[in-house]
Amino acid sequence: MPTIILQTSVKCTDKQKNILAKELSKICAAQLNKPETYVMSIVRDDVTVFFGGKTKQAAMLEVSSIGGLNPTVNAAFSKAICEFLSESIKIDSDCVYINFTNIKGENWGWNSKTFA
Repeated sequence: MPTIILQTSVKCTDKQKNILAKELSKICAAQLNKPETYVMSIVRDDVTVFFGGKTKQAAMLEVSSIGGLNPTVNAAFSKAICEFLSESIKIDSDCVYINFTNIKGENWGWNSKTFA
């Protein structure tokens, strides 16, 4: 049920997008201590980003989960994501925003039902 969505101004090849999606899935599972079989990762590249008054290389990520998120986890998660994006697609950490959202099970649908 965890989902991680990356939107970045960096234009990526299909191979890069697949690598990003795969690695973000692994990071998400590890940080939340949840099975990767339930993680969905989405990569949207080449989006227009206006950040700090300029158009620049940047990224916005959304992390949603039913439980598992808290201040300690979020800080470690943020560090792992920023390090990965810096290494993989050369985005500076100060150009990355991450939105962490805990969602109640009854508000998350899957397989014709919810996690209530």
